[in-house]
Amino acid sequence: MIQDHLHDLIATLQRSQTLVPSIEATGAEIRRTIQSGHKLLTAGNGGSAADAMHLAEELVGRFSKERPSYPAIALCADATLLTCIANDYGFEHLFSRQVEGLGQAGDLLVVFSTSGKSPNLIAALHSARARQIKSIAVLGKDGGAAKGLADYELIVPSNSTARIQEVHTFILHSWLNLFEADL
Repeated sequence: MIQDHLHDLIATLQRSQTLVPSIEATGAEIRRTIQSGHKLLTAGNGGSAADAMHLAEELVGRFSKERPSYPAIALCADATLLTCIANDYGFEHLFSRQVEGLGQAGDLLVVFSTSGKSPNLIAALHSARARQIKSIAVLGKDGGAAKGLADYELIVPSNSTARIQEVHTFILHSWLNLFEADL
């Protein structure tokens, strides 16, 4: 069973080689955003929320090199804010409300979703566009309803949620490696 999962992951990574130019381009966009004095906003649900928090914490803290802290906010990390918005406005506004309040033109929104079907992430992408905030959608399967809504998208070629999440981690680690290599 474990051997089967490993073979499936290797096959997914091999199919994902086509994403390398997009990983490099989005990594450059993250670097430009931060170097221009703007911030990263990240979002996701469930396991994708963990990816969003992982990216933000590595930028604010550090990944592998000692360096200054960089501005990144995981929109899925504040339990009181999340429950307030969900209670008062509905779960579908969970991230768009934060993009409205925390985002500014020039910032960058990064959303993670294995399916691309989450209404709250779709609403966040619309809010970002309305506020001149660029966006990156890190997706899986066929990209779902989020496909085509972001300035950049990376769609992992797999239907397995676990394999998609594993490649999403590879993508965010690749961004951090690219980012810290340029310091």
